[in-house]
Amino acid sequence: MNYYQQTKHDVLESLSTTEQTGLSTHQVEQLLLTNGKNELKQKAKVSPWVIFLQQFKSPLIVVLLAATLVSALIGDMSGSAIIVIIVMLNAIVGFVQEYKAEQSIESLKKMMSLQSRVIRDGQKITIDSTQLVPGDIVILEEGDKIPADGYLLQMNNLETSESVLTGESLPVKKSLEVIVAQVPLADQYNMVFSGTVVVKGFGTFVVTATGMYTQIGTIATLIDTIEDKTTHLQKKLAQLGKKIGWSVIIICIFVFVSYYGWYDMSLSSAFLAAVALAVAAIPEGLPTVVTIALSLGVKRMVKKNALMRKLPAVETLGSVTVICSDKTGTLTKNEMTVKEVYADGKAIHVTGTGYSPNGGFSDSTESLEQLLKIGVLCNHASITSEGKMIGDPTEGCLLVSAKKGGYDRQSYAEYTYIDEIPFDSTRKMMTSIYTYRDNYEVFVKGAVESVLPACNRILDHGVERDLTQEDKTKIIHHNNELADQAMRVLAFAYKKMVAHPDKGTAEIELVFVGLQAIIDPAREEVKDAIQVCHQAGIRVVMITGDNIQTAQAIANKLHITGKAMLGSELELLSDQELLECLADYGVFARVNPSHKQRLVNMLQKQGHIVAMTGDGVNDAPALKQADIGIAMGITGTDVSKEASDMILLDDNFTTIVAAIEEGRGIYDNIKKFVNFLLSTNLAEVLILFVASMIGIPLPLLAIHILWINLITDGLPALALGVDPIDPRSMARKPEPSHANIINKKMAISIILISLVIAITVIVFFLAWYTVDLPMARTGVLLLLVFLEIMRVQMIRSDYHIGMFSNKRLIGSLLLSVLMVGVVIYTPLSTFFQTKPLSDEMWMDVGIYVGIASIVGLGLDYLVDIIWMKKKENSD
Repeated sequence: MNYYQQTKHDVLESLSTTEQTGLSTHQVEQLLLTNGKNELKQKAKVSPWVIFLQQFKSPLIVVLLAATLVSALIGDMSGSAIIVIIVMLNAIVGFVQEYKAEQSIESLKKMMSLQSRVIRDGQKITIDSTQLVPGDIVILEEGDKIPADGYLLQMNNLETSESVLTGESLPVKKSLEVIVAQVPLADQYNMVFSGTVVVKGFGTFVVTATGMYTQIGTIATLIDTIEDKTTHLQKKLAQLGKKIGWSVIIICIFVFVSYYGWYDMSLSSAFLAAVALAVAAIPEGLPTVVTIALSLGVKRMVKKNALMRKLPAVETLGSVTVICSDKTGTLTKNEMTVKEVYADGKAIHVTGTGYSPNGGFSDSTESLEQLLKIGVLCNHASITSEGKMIGDPTEGCLLVSAKKGGYDRQSYAEYTYIDEIPFDSTRKMMTSIYTYRDNYEVFVKGAVESVLPACNRILDHGVERDLTQEDKTKIIHHNNELADQAMRVLAFAYKKMVAHPDKGTAEIELVFVGLQAIIDPAREEVKDAIQVCHQAGIRVVMITGDNIQTAQAIANKLHITGKAMLGSELELLSDQELLECLADYGVFARVNPSHKQRLVNMLQKQGHIVAMTGDGVNDAPALKQADIGIAMGITGTDVSKEASDMILLDDNFTTIVAAIEEGRGIYDNIKKFVNFLLSTNLAEVLILFVASMIGIPLPLLAIHILWINLITDGLPALALGVDPIDPRSMARKPEPSHANIINKKMAISIILISLVIAITVIVFFLAWYTVDLPMARTGVLLLLVFLEIMRVQMIRSDYHIGMFSNKRLIGSLLLSVLMVGVVIYTPLSTFFQTKPLSDEMWMDVGIYVGIASIVGLGLDYLVDIIWMKKKENSD
């Protein structure tokens, strides 16, 4: 039911209430039973145990647990214990991060926890807002947070801030007029809405909707209906885990059959060989390394004022292709600012932004002081010593412009306020009347089209004279120029009177003084941030509830490209039509929450990875729908934070760019250690596979492989997680959403280098295993470690970072060599079945490492050249 299209009488009758007496106690009791409390339903909290168990859902973890079971079945309890420790470590790290995220504030309840003054049984009483029901008569005063949706019954100069619902930065001036046409939420001037705030005036309204039936409730329902999304990293790791799992099963079966069927090895020995290969194939440290890399990334992001609520979403940031940004408070400061004044025929630029008095005027003129004085005295706002604005933001910025000129209310302490004619939508101006030295002075501000016709004189360089048609033409022309820049222009006038003015005489025969042009300014740093986004292949789209002229003007200043479309126009397009034209538009204005969610959904259908920024309640559904929902930490509502993946602690758009760069760096590092771990693991698999094919003893035992994978591989892999960011990361396009962690180039490189390592090891082992098998295996263990060190540096060279730029990596590589020495030259050698190398074998190890390094570097360079040429041809 569209209450805004009905008369007061019809609304009251439909709700079975009266304006004078309100509802009866009996009616309230019945309505509470029917409609429930005026509160938003909360989703059941996720149990910590559920969060913990969810850490084991990854296919890669399933593969690891299967390896654990196999190790236990053959009696290798030490191997099983090591794998269990790795799996549990991964689960604990993931649980800690996600459990912290789940401890978010119960924001929607907080928005409803208010006290309301109502009329019931003919009496004015104060009740908890959760007890409100449709039909209650609620009394509003300035500063009140509105507790429910309702239809206005009475009002005096009532204005509300609805930016949390509509995105509109200016207060909405309310009206008692019935609206005939069907209009969007932002234009329902005879209605008030739950969660919005009274910034000016007072009034009463009848409650038309409570709880989940309010506009906030509708948004909460939209949020609940959106399924939790799976990040691209989770999808890619799941795919990788499945591929590894199936590969392990097939190869292990082949090796078991090979040793048991063809070479007459005992059942237990063949089974042990197959398990050794399984352990070699499974990158045991990968889940832990991924989790730790993401956790370290989260810590670094906090230092850059970006708080990640969901761990895997860190990687998704680096793949973002579109940022859908709200305008108010995100691209702009959400602080009305006077940017230009016009007096004595002169346009004067005003510096500074927001409610800070820092700034000044580019020029001066005789009538400027009078212009600023009217802005101060015809004003109800105030600014605290802490710089907080109280009241109408437009009036607040007039106080700031006066302060920049050196004037405030104390400057006019001799003026005594006696009366006022409030602003209304018909006159479009406000008048304040003062006494000063036994005379009356009238100060007027309002729309140019209302104030200028009421003037017959003009203040010209401090002297009053007749207002000519030429003057009017110049004023109107300048007003139009400012309006074209999406500025809100106010005209200022005054007159002096001997007798007490009344409403009939106060607003006629005025003296025109000048104009003040106001805008919610773009954040100064955002323009550069958007430029970086363009260079990084990221498209920025503005989606706002504000009017289209203002949105376009801000977009032009920030270099957001594309045409502009209204929400009403968007509704007329089918999904197919919208998909076809979506790339042409960069601004969507006068949109509602469902529009935002639809736009995000359409962009995702086009294959984009979408980040949505916002701070209001109205942004929450789209924040949750987006691949990355980004809420504002300072100005953001709790509702938007609850729906987000990331919170900007400083509300700074540039923080998004820094976070995306960090996300790209983290994803690069994940690819580095996936490359590293799979290169070494595949080499181990090939070594064992070739050995089984040619019928020689295992060059490595299962315990050797576990030691390499978990210690000598794991430590460098962890250190790769904190590798510096590629300095060119924001000069390349985002990773396509369908791209695998392992692309074709990486796959070719992994295969070639694994072959080089495997061939090197097999040739080395063939030369030594008949001389001394335990020493040969020990030599293979040491040789593999040195070859893996070589592989680490080869991988890092692709990312244009220095060899010694990561001190932790250097330390981990040295520690890896030391840990191998521990199992060779300490009593642990008995457990690991190793023995010290002879001088001749040490020399052979050095020669083989040198040859393999030269061949490997040559092949890697060849792959780079071929890939670059292929890329140039495709471009």
